[in-house]
Amino acid sequence: GLEGDGNGNSRSQPPQGTDLNGRRGPTDLHEQTPPIISGPDKGTQVTVEIHHEDTSPQLIKRLSLGKGSQRLRGHDNKGFQKTEAPRPPGAKDLHVYPWDKSSLKSMPVDLEQFKKLDDYALKVNAKNSVEELVKALVKQARTDLEKVRVIWMWICHHIEYDVVGYHNKSQLSSKPRDVLQMGKSICEGYAELFEHMCSLAGIQCKKLSGHAKGHGYKTGQTFTGDSDHAWNAVYLEGRWHLLDSTWGSGSVDDSFTKFTYRYNEFYFLTHPALFINNHFPDNSNWQLLKPTLTLKEFENNMLHNSNFYMLGLLATHPETPIIQTVNGKASVSVECRSSTLFMFKLKGAEEQGLMTLEKHGMKLDIYPQKTGSHKLEIFAKPSKAEASDDVYKCVVEYVVECESVDKAMRFPKDLHQPVGPSWFSERQGFLRPSHRKPVLHTNDGRCSFTFTLSKDISVLTSLHTDGSSLAEDMGRRHVLQIQRRNQVELKVHLPHAGSFVLKIYSKKKSDPGNYDYIFNYLIKCLNTEVKWPAFPQSYSKWLQDYEILEPLSGLLPANRNVQFRLKMHGIAKVLVQAENTYPLTQNKGVWEGTCSTSGCREVFVMVHENANHTFYSHVLKYEVETQ
Repeated sequence: GLEGDGNGNSRSQPPQGTDLNGRRGPTDLHEQTPPIISGPDKGTQVTVEIHHEDTSPQLIKRLSLGKGSQRLRGHDNKGFQKTEAPRPPGAKDLHVYPWDKSSLKSMPVDLEQFKKLDDYALKVNAKNSVEELVKALVKQARTDLEKVRVIWMWICHHIEYDVVGYHNKSQLSSKPRDVLQMGKSICEGYAELFEHMCSLAGIQCKKLSGHAKGHGYKTGQTFTGDSDHAWNAVYLEGRWHLLDSTWGSGSVDDSFTKFTYRYNEFYFLTHPALFINNHFPDNSNWQLLKPTLTLKEFENNMLHNSNFYMLGLLATHPETPIIQTVNGKASVSVECRSSTLFMFKLKGAEEQGLMTLEKHGMKLDIYPQKTGSHKLEIFAKPSKAEASDDVYKCVVEYVVECESVDKAMRFPKDLHQPVGPSWFSERQGFLRPSHRKPVLHTNDGRCSFTFTLSKDISVLTSLHTDGSSLAEDMGRRHVLQIQRRNQVELKVHLPHAGSFVLKIYSKKKSDPGNYDYIFNYLIKCLNTEVKWPAFPQSYSKWLQDYEILEPLSGLLPANRNVQFRLKMHGIAKVLVQAENTYPLTQNKGVWEGTCSTSGCREVFVMVHENANHTFYSHVLKYEVETQ
């Protein structure tokens, strides 16, 4: 049946981790790459800052290579120094759990400085023997860290995951020599090759095994039986560090038939408090944590994949993967370092949620409209993404268990996520919003929003609701826009009770092109008496900074004298044309006068832009009620 892999993919695939007789086999592998969804906005890559973990310079312990060191198991290390037997981890190897949000790595690493070394490692092509390969690689490496780096880089880019061998392990050798010859293996072979190459380079390294939340992992599942994954620990600068070259090399598709090289920096010297997210070693000392986690805690913990941390995200709330709704609502939030764009999917669709963007993260309220279990996926991307990176990646997944439905929280289908103003709308020029919250409740069906515009932009708005009560042109006419210098006010008069979406668009005044969608609000009105007519229709000669003081309603009463007051500048004459024509007179920048609506169906306001002109331009149109 349909099955997700714990990272936002859900396509038809065989159940993972069972062989053909239905026995559970090791489900080694691969953090899955989530689906790629591109968004409407262009944005750039986030940089991950690596802070020094402790500022006192670490003393580099050189291993005494002569005395009492063991020969490596049965390998003939021609011309290589011998490595001491790895020592078990001790107090100084441990990192505090939970993660202190400082660095993604367990030691200071400057990736810029590795660039030349990395390029060199990718080009080395010595496949005759592991010894020859290691000799060629470490030629350019000066420190133990650089030696580990070239070995890591070479393996991640030259050994592919053996999807065929995975299904037929009896035929598979994970001996370093064989892995090198074949150019492919499963995790066991990656880890053994890594360990052997390090020991040839004179670096203590250990192969570790345990459980991993990898391919086929289900939210909330338990781990039993033998370990299903292997990775390594390396000893550098007097401390043990963790890495996983299998997961560093790439990923496997849903059906587990195709491997794709996709280098992942995250799994090189990963901070142990982050590594424990999806790696649980058989021997808990190798968590390198204080305190250590129990298997139960590991099973219950949120799975944050590498995308989560590489995008600069820091934490999620709640920290448990299964959430119960309370009165039909569940709330989730994500905390991050810098402005990040988010989206979500509840059961595969971006609906029944109210997501707000904040400077350091996002908040999401979910109101499922059916009871039962719902998969909730959250996606993120940097706000200034480079083109190659301009995709939403799945960063976290929840299961929302809904016991009762809040029918009142059915959202209009036109509602766009995120809702309400944010750093994103600010960046587009909308500052100091009068309403910071995403939802506005009005009792009398009227409301008003103001902003300060930081750029020279034109603003366009529209009002939407479900059903056919508002055609597109009418949706525009229920919002009146007033611009006073760099202030814009949006007056909204709702045609009836219900839930409405106010969408706000803008473009540079100098741009001839289209308006871009920026953000939207949700407006709710429960008062069934509400029935406001549209504002009058305006024409192109009605300028953005003109203002209607009265009448605001686009529908005038029949057989009545109606008072007109309009703020307009730079014109010579104003007429109101009904059955008869009525001139308005100017008083302190306001054109005033009355007009009778008897005997006509429409009333137009017309202006003479220049005293010498003989023709008038229409600026406003009102309807008159029928008797």
